[in-house]
Amino acid sequence: MPSAYYAALDQPLTSSDDDEEEDIERHQQQHRQRQQRRPKGAAPRIPFLATHSLPPPMALLRGSSGVVGSRRRCLRTAGLFGGALIFLIALCYFTLNTDTRLALGLGGGGGGATDDSDEGIHLDGILSRALNESLHLCSEGHLDQRLYVQDKPVAQYGHLPIIYFVTPTYPRREQIPELTRLAHTLLHVPRLHWLVANDQEGCNTFMDGMLKRFGIPYTHLASPMPSNFRKVKPAPRGVANRRAALQWLRQRNLTDGVLYFGDDDNTYDLGLFSEIRQTQRVSMFPVGFIADYGVSGPVVRKGKVVAFLDSWLAGRRWPVDMAGFAVNLEYMAQFPNVNMPYKPGFEEDRFLRSIGLRLDLIEPRGKNCSQILVWHTQTKSKKAAVVRLESEYLDGRSNLGALFRSLKIMGVASASDTEGPKALISKNGKASDHATILS
Repeated sequence: MPSAYYAALDQPLTSSDDDEEEDIERHQQQHRQRQQRRPKGAAPRIPFLATHSLPPPMALLRGSSGVVGSRRRCLRTAGLFGGALIFLIALCYFTLNTDTRLALGLGGGGGGATDDSDEGIHLDGILSRALNESLHLCSEGHLDQRLYVQDKPVAQYGHLPIIYFVTPTYPRREQIPELTRLAHTLLHVPRLHWLVANDQEGCNTFMDGMLKRFGIPYTHLASPMPSNFRKVKPAPRGVANRRAALQWLRQRNLTDGVLYFGDDDNTYDLGLFSEIRQTQRVSMFPVGFIADYGVSGPVVRKGKVVAFLDSWLAGRRWPVDMAGFAVNLEYMAQFPNVNMPYKPGFEEDRFLRSIGLRLDLIEPRGKNCSQILVWHTQTKSKKAAVVRLESEYLDGRSNLGALFRSLKIMGVASASDTEGPKALISKNGKASDHATILS
């Protein structure tokens, strides 16, 4: 609204007011002309928002210090409040890091486009920058201590490309048993480096000793999930671990070998490793026990991947399981911004987009993706057990002290003086109170 309309209703118009009235009439006439020229159905323009020069407002408010002054103070207060509110919102937005904004659905910032096209990959803000994880290296061993693998001396496999087998893991009751089971599969695989990334703030010394004992070349990383994602449901579990492993590979400029993400609870056919070792760019294969279809994998026609079979699409260009592909490191090195977002369900898709994958680059494995060489098995998870077994009986009088100390370190079970079911010990088929036997 023109500023002359804010003058007191009983204030007579002066010569300057006449000029203002002429200006108003002229603007109104121009507005009517624009209305006539406007196409049918187009949105009307608001005169107040049109670009024009307004006369000095103080000349229009002479003699109206009462009402006009109050209005001016109200407008000034409202303006200050609105500006402060906008500033506060902007401050909160920009102080959140990119990962948090993406997790909260506020956009990544940093200039990433939200839509992806087939001609060019335009990724979210989190994918438009290189990895910057700070690595906490717990321990590693690069020497293969195995003398024989599959009845052949280890030296006979020296010509094979190395498989970098990345296993994200996290503390729980089943962690050590599952890593042990997986290790006894990997013991049969030559030329393999096992990258174990643990979702834990500090290093697990028990895990250090266990990995060293297997004799497989390994690296143990502590890679905790950022605290701002731990309360997100569902939490992006395993992402920080895989990102840390990608950072480890990048920092060492490793371009000779093959990358594979292998969870600690999957079941692997030994034939899988022979298949993925020859990956030139990106190889793919079906994974069993996935969602409603019981399988997820590529659709192959005439030796080429043409589509995908998966019961959960969600707009993903690459609807595959994390265990269903392998990547050649030399190919991946072409993409300095290789990445994986903290976005549950979309980790595989966004990772494959970040390495510029196209359908014609995919190499189908496992007899043109007709074989299942990896299964998404899952161990039933339970809380760690607590047994009521007084500490006085956990000394050197029996093996129970050392046993429960080991179980506690592994997160499997613990002994308590006051909590849990009372420990019973049997002899000759009869249960007795543990105090009876151990006293």
